[in-house]
This record gives sequence, C-alpha cells and structure tokens, in this order.
Amino acid sequence: MIFYCLSSFAWRHGLKFLARFVSHIGRVATGIEIHPKAEIGQRLFIDHGMGVVIGATTKIGDDVTLYQGVTLGGTSLERGIKRHPTLEDGVIVGAGAKILGPVIVGANARIGSNAVVVKDVAPSTTMVGVPAKEIGNDRKTKDHNFMAYGTPNNLTDPVARALDELLDEVSKLRARIKTLETSQSSENRSGVSESESPLDNNSTQDPTPPNTRQSS
Repeated sequence: MIFYCLSSFAWRHGLKFLARFVSHIGRVATGIEIHPKAEIGQRLFIDHGMGVVIGATTKIGDDVTLYQGVTLGGTSLERGIKRHPTLEDGVIVGAGAKILGPVIVGANARIGSNAVVVKDVAPSTTMVGVPAKEIGNDRKTKDHNFMAYGTPNNLTDPVARALDELLDEVSKLRARIKTLETSQSSENRSGVSESESPLDNNSTQDPTPPNTRQSS
C-alpha cells in the first residue's frame, strides 16, 4: 500500500508520469497492480496479493478484503466515464474472482473464489459461479461474520444440488402417476361390475316362456 499511497499522491498533484513509474515499481516488487487514480478507503487488506489488479476508476470502501488473483476491471475503453467496480464497506472478494464493469457491490457482500460478477450485488449477499449468482444473504442480521475467500463452509456442489432436485421431481412424478393409475384401475373395475350386473340377473331367470309352462 506504500507504493499506492505514493503514486496516488503524485497523480493527484498532476505528476502522472511519476505516479505511473512508482505504480510500476510497486507491481514488480509486490505483484499487485493498483492504478494511481483508484480510490481506496481505510484498512484495505490484500491477502496473498499476487496477481491482484485494481483499475483506474475503481472505488473501494473501508474494511474490504481481497485475495490473490482478484481483478477489478473495466469493460470499456471509453475515457471520462466510470469503467470499474465500486466495492462498498466490508466486502470480501475470494481468490481469482473477477468483478467487471461499473457495477456496485453492496456493503458486506461476499464474492466467492473464481466468481465472475458483471451486475450489481445487493448488500450482505453471497455470490458464486460464472456468471455469479446469489446463493444466500444475511440482510436480516447485523452480525456479518468474516468469511474466508468469500465462500461459505457449507456450500454444496451446484451440480449435485441440481441432480438432487431432479431426483426429487422424478419421485414426485412417479407417486402422482401411481395415484392416477390406482384411481383409473378402480374406475375401470367399477364400470365392469355395473355392466355385468344385468347379465347376472337374466341368467337366474327361467328361459321357458310362461305360456309354455302352463300348457305343459
């Protein structure tokens, strides 16, 4: 952060070449590339910082944690506009995650390792995957526990979870089909019984006409 502070000071005072030079030295020495124009709050913590890239129009709040390989990048080459992300207070970004474009990551949000974020993230939300999707939030509580690498310990395999959901649906469909088959079978048996009852009554009657019986 010393290199960033020096380069940022030079940039704000119009010494852009010096700012770039100091920033380059910092990148070579630490493996962390922070543009001198980026705005960074207090107590930024970069853990195992190799490969971290922070773009020019990035804004980072207080108490933010970044892990190795994080990219806060832009999606446009147009000058004079906000091209990089804004991270509000307390955000944690896991290793290898990419946050691209002028998106806003809300306070206390968690970005899982290797996630790719291309749209705004609500406060206190956990995002994982490519593209990143919400898997949970703790907006109703004021206690925001630290989450290493922005990934919950009880995170399940999304493929396994999808398969479990499919198996549950199959079980429900089988139960429904069995119920329908049972109902249809009962209706068929009832229909057969009703159709056979007149024949049974006729079979018990004497087939000889009444006149014939009297004459005999």
